[in-house]
Amino acid sequence: MIGRAVVTGGAGFIGSHLVDQLVNDGAAVLVIDDLSTGHLDRLSDARNAGDVTFHQMDIVASEIGDVVQRFAPEVVFHLAAQADVPTSVADPVRDAMVNVVGTVNVARAAVESGAERLVLTSSGGAVYGDAEDLPVTERHGRHPSSPYAVAKDAAERYVRYFGAETGIDWVVLGPSNVYGPRQGAGAEGGVIAIFTDTLLDGKTPTIFGDGKHTRDYVYVADVVEAHLLAAEKGGRRFFNISTGVETTNHQIFTTLRDLTGRVGEPSWGAERPGDVRRSCLDPTLAAKHLGWEPWTPLDEGLAATVEWFRSRR
Repeated sequence: MIGRAVVTGGAGFIGSHLVDQLVNDGAAVLVIDDLSTGHLDRLSDARNAGDVTFHQMDIVASEIGDVVQRFAPEVVFHLAAQADVPTSVADPVRDAMVNVVGTVNVARAAVESGAERLVLTSSGGAVYGDAEDLPVTERHGRHPSSPYAVAKDAAERYVRYFGAETGIDWVVLGPSNVYGPRQGAGAEGGVIAIFTDTLLDGKTPTIFGDGKHTRDYVYVADVVEAHLLAAEKGGRRFFNISTGVETTNHQIFTTLRDLTGRVGEPSWGAERPGDVRRSCLDPTLAAKHLGWEPWTPLDEGLAATVEWFRSRR
C-alpha cells in the first residue's frame, strides 16, 4: 500500500484518475501540474475526499526538487508531458524541454527525495514507429517518427540512467491510445474525445488520411490499475499497456456516431506529418510480470465515455 505519492500531471486526463484511486486507497498525494492542459476541477472529488496537496509548477522549474523533497514520497508517478504529436513537429524545442528536460528534473527530484520508485508514463505506439509485425512486443526496435516520440524515447533512457547510477527502482509504462472520461477534446485530445465532442455538437468530425489508420485503444481505468501495479511491483522494465487489438479510425467514427445518435459520414483531411499508420501493442509482458490485463471492452468504454461527455453539457 502506498502511503505518500507524487503525481506530476495530476490535473490531467490520466493523472486525475490516478489521484482519485490513490486517495481511495488512503494515500497522501502531492499533485504537480502547470495547468497548461490540466484542469483543477478534475481534482475536486479527490481534494474533498482525502489528503491532496496541489502545487502549480512547470516540471522544468528548478524548484521542483525542493517541493518533492519536502513531501518525501515513497513513489513518484511522472505523467506530466507535452503529449500532442503535431505540436511537437511545429515546436520540437518546447517538446524536448518538457518531455526530456522535464523528465530529468523529475527523476532527479525523485532520487533526492529518497523515493523508492519512479513510474514514468511514456508512449507505447509512438516510440516504436511504423512496425511491420503487429502486435508489437517490447523487444521491437525503436523507430520514432516524430519529435514527440524521440523525446519520449530519450526520457525513458534518462530514467534508466538514474536507476543504474543511483539505485532508485523504476518502471516505464507505454500505454497505447488511452481514452475515457475527462479526456480533453482540444488539440492534444485523442481521436475518441475529439470525435465524441464534435458529434455531440452536431458537427462532422474530420478523419485525417484514408480512415484505415489503426490504434490500440485502452480504457483509462485499466491504465490507472497498471500504474498502481507498477508502483507495487517495480522491476526496472518497460511494459506495453494495451489490448493487443487494432481498431481503425473509421470504425471508431461509426461506433461513436451510433452511440451519439448521429447520421452521415465524416469529413476527410490530408494525412498529418508524424502520424504512425498502424499501432497495436502486445500486453503479454505486463500480464506476466505485473498481473495486469485490460478488463474493459471497447464498446463498454466508448459508451461510458460518450455518457460522460453528454453529462457535461
